[in-house]
Amino acid sequence: MQDWLTAQEAMTRLGLKPQTLYAYVSRGLIEARGDEGDSRRSLYRAEDIARLEHRKARGRRPAAIAEDAIAYGEPVLSSSITTIERGGLWYRGQDAARLAESAKLEDVARLLWDCGTQRFPPLATIVPPGEPLARVFATIAARTATDRPMVGRAKKALYLEAAAVLDTLVDAIAGGPGEGPIHARLARAWGCEAKGAEPIRRALVLLADHELNASTFAARVTASTGASLAACALAGLAALSGPSHGGVAPRVLALMREIERDGLEAALAARLEAGARLPGFGHPLYPDGDPRARALFAAFEPPPAYAQAQAAIAALTGEEPNIDFALSALAAKLALPETAPFQIFAAARCTGWLAHALEQNETGRLIRPRARYVGRAPG
Repeated sequence: MQDWLTAQEAMTRLGLKPQTLYAYVSRGLIEARGDEGDSRRSLYRAEDIARLEHRKARGRRPAAIAEDAIAYGEPVLSSSITTIERGGLWYRGQDAARLAESAKLEDVARLLWDCGTQRFPPLATIVPPGEPLARVFATIAARTATDRPMVGRAKKALYLEAAAVLDTLVDAIAGGPGEGPIHARLARAWGCEAKGAEPIRRALVLLADHELNASTFAARVTASTGASLAACALAGLAALSGPSHGGVAPRVLALMREIERDGLEAALAARLEAGARLPGFGHPLYPDGDPRARALFAAFEPPPAYAQAQAAIAALTGEEPNIDFALSALAAKLALPETAPFQIFAAARCTGWLAHALEQNETGRLIRPRARYVGRAPG
């Protein structure tokens, strides 16, 4: 299928008038770009047209629309935190890739939480022994058992608590309290502060939020009950742990081990012949390539094996690397522990979970969708 359609092609397929097509573009439902062959014309993304065709074919039944919205569909709630538009990621209207050039995660946290120049005092967390992931879940769970609900509390108190929850999670990853910015604390804990602090800083900023992804939605549902900020972070962590979300990095590592064992061409051929997708490549929201991956790769030279795999996969499938592949390549470059990509992801995304929890709390609304029952008829 061609990637872009003319206005006439788009209108014919959707049965639209010109003004309606332009309204769809202005509402962000159809992406448009200029025609390189004719500056007077615009082209319209075929994927967006196909999605709207599918929705039209299903009809405007609320149940059908809501069901489609669950998986990369229409927006299901309002938020002023993050959006994905024009092939980029935007935090409160600011380009995340540009922010990653110099901002720290702490700066982005203040931006996402909309708390101005609020200062946060350093805290000392008692971190239990054990493996890093066990420490992370245990420390946040311990706070969940004791922290107060958000309902009825002033914004300033909640901002301070959000910073404390984030600090607790970072201390758990690092193995104890530390000084300095978060990226430096993590790099120091992994023994790579000299060459690792800068790319880790960039990765943290790029991963801070990603609109209404699965873990963020879990955090917002939890926040809608009035639960504590720690409980919202724990819900986000639980969702992030799945292999289709924050657990993609181990799948990328498995692919790289297959390539090392069987050779690049043989390993890729075996995967593709089996009809398996290649982990770490492509993203439904970024058909022209994940800008977060590009921004992260700008901070370091990937190991040769990763660079070769990236070139070969792009040539075979046409897919560009996403942030999961870039994060895995960074971990390999810095010789980080195998679970480090998840830990970086969790530390970064916790800022987004907390931002969405704070925003959801402001609405005072419970998120309680209905199921479309398809089982045996009652009675």
